[in-house]
Amino acid sequence: MMRKPPTPAQLRREVDAFNKKVKVGDQVTVKKDDGTVVVTVTRGLAFVLSGHSAVVSLEGISGCYLLNRVTPGAPKVLAVPASTEAA
Repeated sequence: MMRKPPTPAQLRREVDAFNKKVKVGDQVTVKKDDGTVVVTVTRGLAFVLSGHSAVVSLEGISGCYLLNRVTPGAPKVLAVPASTEAA
């Protein structure tokens, strides 16, 4: 069964929520189509593209990305313990 596309009101709420958390120029992490993760900044406010997708434009990336691929801030990196080998 196919998932129903979001309504214009749902898209608007998604955009409004994103814009409330993320301002223009804020650092974000984006998961690109090939699975790589890139840290960049927003170039503008999020918006509804052609009535069907909630997106945002990002620095250094052509076009725009779906908001569900963009996370505020840099990715969380687990600390690697220091070596315990004797010198």
